[in-house]
Amino acid sequence: MNRIAGDPHRFGRNRSRTPVSLGLSIALAVFPIFSGATLSAQNSRGSLRGTVQDPTGARIPSATIVVQLAGSSVRRDATSEDRGEFRLDDLPPGSYHINISAEGFTPAQADVVAVVATVRDITVTMTPSSVQQTVKVLAETSSITTQSIDLASVVHQGVVSSRDLETLPLAARSFANIAYLVPGTEPVEPSDPTKARITAVSTGGSSGLNNELSVDGGDNSDDYIGGFLQNFSADAIQEFAVRTAQEDADTGGTTAGSVVITTRRGSNEFHGSGAFYERAAALNARFPIENPAPNPKQPFSRQNYIATLGGPIATDKLWFFSAIEYIHENASIAYSPASTAQFNALAQLASEGLIPSTGSIAVPQNVPIPFRDYIGSLRFDWSQSAKSQWFLRTSADSYLTRNALVQQAALPSTGLTTHDNYWNAVISNTYAFNPTWVGTFVFDASELHLTQKRNSTLGFALAFPFSSTSLTVSGFETFGDNQFATPITLFPSLRNQEKYQFRYDVSHAIRDHAVKFGVNFIHEPVLSGAFPGNAETLYSFPQDPAYYITQPPSVFTEDMAAGASSKPASDGSFSQNVQRLALYVEDSWRVARHVTVNYGLRYETTFGLFMASGRTQVENPSYALLPSLGFPLSVPHDDRKQFAPRLGIAYSPGSSGNTVIRAGFGLFYNDLAQNGWATAFQAVNGGPNPPAALIDPNYKTPYALHATGGVQHAFNANWGVSADFTHEEGNHAYRAYPFASATVFRSDNRSSYNALMLHLQGNISRFNLVANYTLSKAQTWGCVLGELFDYVNGVCDPQNAFAPGDYGPSGEDVRHRFVLAGTVHLPAGFELTTLSQLESARPFTITTVDNSNRISVNGVKTLLDAFRGTPYIQADVRVGRPIKFGDRWQVLPFAEFFNLFNRNNPGANYVANVGALSMVPAAEAQTGNITDICTNAACTTTQPISRLNQLRQPGGALGDFFGPGTTVGIPFAAQLGVRVNF
Repeated sequence: MNRIAGDPHRFGRNRSRTPVSLGLSIALAVFPIFSGATLSAQNSRGSLRGTVQDPTGARIPSATIVVQLAGSSVRRDATSEDRGEFRLDDLPPGSYHINISAEGFTPAQADVVAVVATVRDITVTMTPSSVQQTVKVLAETSSITTQSIDLASVVHQGVVSSRDLETLPLAARSFANIAYLVPGTEPVEPSDPTKARITAVSTGGSSGLNNELSVDGGDNSDDYIGGFLQNFSADAIQEFAVRTAQEDADTGGTTAGSVVITTRRGSNEFHGSGAFYERAAALNARFPIENPAPNPKQPFSRQNYIATLGGPIATDKLWFFSAIEYIHENASIAYSPASTAQFNALAQLASEGLIPSTGSIAVPQNVPIPFRDYIGSLRFDWSQSAKSQWFLRTSADSYLTRNALVQQAALPSTGLTTHDNYWNAVISNTYAFNPTWVGTFVFDASELHLTQKRNSTLGFALAFPFSSTSLTVSGFETFGDNQFATPITLFPSLRNQEKYQFRYDVSHAIRDHAVKFGVNFIHEPVLSGAFPGNAETLYSFPQDPAYYITQPPSVFTEDMAAGASSKPASDGSFSQNVQRLALYVEDSWRVARHVTVNYGLRYETTFGLFMASGRTQVENPSYALLPSLGFPLSVPHDDRKQFAPRLGIAYSPGSSGNTVIRAGFGLFYNDLAQNGWATAFQAVNGGPNPPAALIDPNYKTPYALHATGGVQHAFNANWGVSADFTHEEGNHAYRAYPFASATVFRSDNRSSYNALMLHLQGNISRFNLVANYTLSKAQTWGCVLGELFDYVNGVCDPQNAFAPGDYGPSGEDVRHRFVLAGTVHLPAGFELTTLSQLESARPFTITTVDNSNRISVNGVKTLLDAFRGTPYIQADVRVGRPIKFGDRWQVLPFAEFFNLFNRNNPGANYVANVGALSMVPAAEAQTGNITDICTNAACTTTQPISRLNQLRQPGGALGDFFGPGTTVGIPFAAQLGVRVNF
C-alpha cells in the first residue's frame, strides 16, 4: 500500500513518499473512480478502517484512535483490537484530524478524509517513544480525478466533491453533468414533463428513472414516475456518489444504480461563496435546423445568481449552512422555414372558415419560453454531546415555465404553463453507544405540488404529419389543445406527492466483522394527480396544410371528418395511499487480511400499491372482461416475496494495497414508475366514461439480477487503471397489452444489459485526467419504444407478445462511449478544465402514421429501434484564473465554452413518424410499407429504397423527450461568470 504525504486529493499536484521513520504513516492509495462502499446509501456516511503497527510491521493492540471533524467538535473514538486493527463507521463526510496514541510509542497525528459511501483503508506506523512528530496527509476532499481505492467492497461507484462541481464546465449547472464521468452512466434528457428541469442519470442502459436517490439519508425518489423528486443547487452539495451496480443490502428501490448526496454543513469559521453566470444569444451559435440564416438569431439569455453562507451559531456546538440559487432564463423556440410555411398555410385555411371556432391563426417568428427557478437550502448541525450528533436540513424548489412543451413544429397553442413547488426536510441523529455500536436515525418529509395549465382550451386539436413525433408530449398536435398524451405514456396536468420516511440503521464493528442492520418505512398518504377530463376531439390529417390550400375546401373537410377521434368528458383524477417497508442485515467480513466478503439479505414490500382512492380493481368497470382476455377473474395483490440476497468478494493480493479484484451478485427490486398504468387507477374512480384499463392479476414486482467482476490497480500515487464487467438481467418489467376491449398492464417484460468498462486516471505536476471507455449492449421487449424498467413498454400484438422483431435495443443502448475530463494548470496561474464526451449513435423507431406499430420497408417489418441516429461528440472547456486575497478570500473569473467545435449533434432526435417524413410518398406513408423515396421536393419522381438510413430525417432542436437535451446537444455556446469564495 502506498504511503503518501502532502496532498492526496489536490487537483494537479504531485504526491511524494512519506519516510518510514516519521511518527505516523497513513496509506491512502489514489485510485480511479470505481471506489466501493459498504455503507448505507441513504445514510450518506463514510468509514475508516485501519491497522496500527510498529516500524517492523508488528501489530500494536490497545492503541487509542480519536478522529475529529475539522472545524467542529464532532469526534469519534476507537481502540485497536488484539491484531492492531480498528474501524470507524457512519462518519459524516469531510476532513478529519486523527490522533493515535499507544503505550511505549510516540503519539502521532495526521489529517484524513471520510468520503461519502466509501471505506478508506489506512495504515498507521508508530515509532517508539521519542519526539512527537506530525504528518499532514490532507488538504481537500475527494476529486473526480483522485479517487482512493476501496479494498472492502464490490460496489461500482464514483465520488464527486463540491470542488468538482465548481471547476468542471456544467452546461445547465446540474451535478448530473459530472455524474456522467462515472463509467456505466450516460447522459439523458429530462424524462418527465412534469419535472422537466430535474436531473436524470442513466445507468444500466435505462433512462435513469429506475435509480434509488437519496439526499442526506432521506428518500428523494419520485414514486410516480421514478427519478429525482427534487432538484438541489450544485452549491448546496458537499459531495455525492454515483453507484452504477452491486449496491449492498442497505440499498433498495433500484434495478440499476443509486445516487447518494450529502449537503454542505457549517463549521467554526464563517465561510461561503457568491457566484454569477451569464449566457446570451450573442454568445451562442445558430442552430441550423430551426434557425438558419438570414433569419434573426433565436433569442436566448440566462443568468444564475448564487449565494452561500455557513458558520457557527455557538462555537463547537451549533452550526448553520445556507444556499440559494435563482435562475432567470428567457429561452425560445424558433421556427424553421419549412414549419413556417406550413403554419402560414394553416392560417390561410383558418381564414377561409375551415377550422372550428377559429377565424385566424397568428404565426410568430419564434415562441418565448421564460423559465424562473428559486432553489434554497438551510441546514443546522448540533453537537449534543461527544456521542450524539444531530442535523436538520430543509430545502425548497419553485419554478415556473411558460409555453412549456412547445416544439419546433407546433404552434404556441399546444403549450402550457407549468408551475412546480417542492419542499423537503430531513432531521437526523447519529448516536455512538460505544466505540463499536453506532445508531443513525433519519426522519424525512417531502412534498410536491405541480400544476400545468394549457395555453388553449378550444376542445379540439389539429394534428398534421409534419409535426408528428412519437417522442414529445406535443407530438400529436400542430394547433389547438395539448392532449397530454404520447405513445410513451400519459402525463397528468396536476400532481401531488406527500411522503414521510422513518429509517433507523445500526452498525457494529467487532474484530473481523462490520455488521449493519436496519429498517426503512415510508408512508405516502398522497400520491395523486389528474389528467385533463374535459371533452376533446383530435383531428388527424393524412396531408400537411400546404397540400390542402392547393385543393378544394371539401378535401380538407372530408379528411377532417375522417380523422376525428373524440374523447368524452371523464373524471381524470387518480389517487393512492402507499406504504413501503424494508428490512435488511449485512456484514462486511474480513476473512483474511487481504480478503473481505460482503453478504446480506434485504426484504421489502409495498402496501396499497393497487388501491385507488381506497378501492380495489374489483370496482374497475372493465374488471369483468378479464376472463375473455385470458386472465383469471381476480385482483392483483402486493408482492410479499421480495427477498433480495447480496454477495460480494474483494481480494487485494500482496501487501501493497494497490490492487483489488472484485466480484459480486445480487437481486434488486423496484416497483416505482407506475405512471404508465395510472389509467387503471383512474378507471377505478368511476365517473363518466372511465378508461378501459386493467392491471394483470398475476403481478410480480420488477427486479434485476446483477453479476459483476473486475480488477483495479494503482501503479503509484499518480496513475491507476481499472477494468470491470457488469451483467444485468431484468425480469417482470411493465408492459401494456392493447386488447380491442381494454388495455391490460402486465409485469412480464425481460431485458439485459452487458458492459465492459475501462478507466484510466492520471495526476502529474500540471495535469490531471480521467478517461473512461464503455462497451455496452442494452436490449428489451417493446413495440415502438424500448426502455429498461423506466416506462410501460407497449405490445404490438397481444396474441404474440414476444414476436422476434419486438426484441431490440433500448433507447439508451450506446455501444461505445468515451469520456475525457481533466485540468491543465497553465502559466500565470490559469486553469483549463475540459469535459469531453464521445458516444456511438443511439437507436430510434419509425412508426406508422397512427403510432401504433413499426413501419415496414419493402414488405419487411422493421425491428424495434432498428434505426440509429448519429454519433454524439461534444467538448466543453472552462478557463479560469483564481485570484487570492489573504488566506481565505478567492475570486475566480472564468469563461466556459460548450460544444467548442460547434458540431451538429442531433443524436437520436430524428423524425419518428412515417407521416412526417418528407422523402416518403404520401400513399406509402399511409400504408406503412415504404418501397420508394422521393427524389425531388414535390415527390413527382421516386427511386426504390435500398437502405434504412435513407429514411433518417433530423427532427429539430428538442431532445428525445421534453426539453433541450444532453444527447442532442446545443450549438456552440459560451458562458461567462465569476465566483467569490471565503
